[in-house]
Amino acid sequence: MGIKKSLVFFILLLMSQSMAQAEEPNQGLENLSLDQALELMKKDNLELKISKFNEQIKEYEANVAKGYAYGKADVTFQAVRSNSAGNVFGFKLESREADFGDFGAEEFMNNMGACQQGDMTACNNMYNKPPDELNNPDARNHFQTKFTYMTPIYTGGKLQQYRKITKALEVMSKLDTKKLLNEKIFQTTKTFYDISLVDEYVTNLSSIISNIDRLEEIVASMREEGYAKEVDQLEVQARKAEAQSMLNQAEFNRKLAYQYLSFLINQDVTSIQTIDNTPPIPNIEKEKIQENNIDIQKAKLGSKITDMNVRLNKSSFLPEVGGFAEYSSADDKPFNEFFDKDSYTFGVQAKWNIFNGNIDKSNLEKAKVERLKVQEQVNLAKKGIYLKVKKTLTEIKSKEADIQSLEKQLEFAQKVYENYKEQYKEGVKSISDVLIKQSKELEVLLKLLTAKNARNTKVFELKSIINEGENI
Repeated sequence: MGIKKSLVFFILLLMSQSMAQAEEPNQGLENLSLDQALELMKKDNLELKISKFNEQIKEYEANVAKGYAYGKADVTFQAVRSNSAGNVFGFKLESREADFGDFGAEEFMNNMGACQQGDMTACNNMYNKPPDELNNPDARNHFQTKFTYMTPIYTGGKLQQYRKITKALEVMSKLDTKKLLNEKIFQTTKTFYDISLVDEYVTNLSSIISNIDRLEEIVASMREEGYAKEVDQLEVQARKAEAQSMLNQAEFNRKLAYQYLSFLINQDVTSIQTIDNTPPIPNIEKEKIQENNIDIQKAKLGSKITDMNVRLNKSSFLPEVGGFAEYSSADDKPFNEFFDKDSYTFGVQAKWNIFNGNIDKSNLEKAKVERLKVQEQVNLAKKGIYLKVKKTLTEIKSKEADIQSLEKQLEFAQKVYENYKEQYKEGVKSISDVLIKQSKELEVLLKLLTAKNARNTKVFELKSIINEGENI
């Protein structure tokens, strides 16, 4: 009995441990570095996976276009049974078994013999009565095996241009994936810097709240001695509640940032290695921008595709030549005397469209206009991208100037607050004066965080434009 109780207790213990493990929430990644996050993002990001599937689809489409040039080979096996006069006679011909008896030779000879003996009815039947063997044959089985091969010989360059266009679209899909990768690198890196800035902001807010706590203690002490009023203490508490609300909002924003980072890398993240340094501005060279920018690369490739499309439409004015070959064998039994009853056919077909209501001409002119349009889009992309680079650089420098100014303002606001707090102790300043300076410190701190975030965003945008995603 004791053994049974011990066994039951052991089983219950195992079940409780299993249930506890099942109820325990999954632990996310902790102390994640930016390099680790980027590697996880490249491997697990869902949007990148979808884009890579699109690459594979375009690759197979290019293989399809390439395959058309090799022609098409088919093997056909046919099994039929028929008593149709035309079919039965055709089956015998294909089996190389047709004879004069199939034409009613026996009936003809019998009628001819009777006719020679003076039977006029037989003479009439000899020429006018349809042969029963030919018109009412017995049903026959027919088994045919056929090998067919058809191939294009000349298409005016149409297949060649199809291959080039589909191959170019495959390259275009890879550029799309590369652009998406740059965007995800930008978003992942920016999120790391956002979290780091929020952490810095939370630290500063916590310090301010600690200062307010000390101020609250000072006011409470002075109130006991009759040097402060209840309203002074209420004002301090109201300001503390305001600062605490800002801290709660910052914590909420940090939580959202972690959720977004988890989405980007497709794994839960609970903590990261914060980044203290400010992202540097990349070197700007106009030639390299025009060479490396993905949008410009796509525009150039699009221009090449329109050239191919013009040549493709020109091929409609040229003839098409195709070849075919066929080898077969047939009999009333499957594969019977296969090589004794085989046959072959081969030939060439040429087709040349000489008129279709000027449709081909209109399509060609349309392709030429499309090519001119895309060429202008390439020029626009080059100039537009460089203009965007210069604009982004100007915005970065403007934000850097704001940051320098706000850092000095924050330092000054902190010193003023401390000075006013001391003067309040001496009765020179009111609590309202002190809290006004406290509000100024909070205001400048929030502006500084916003300016740093805006500056970082513009730096990452600039690196993405010049295709330095891997180095963001």
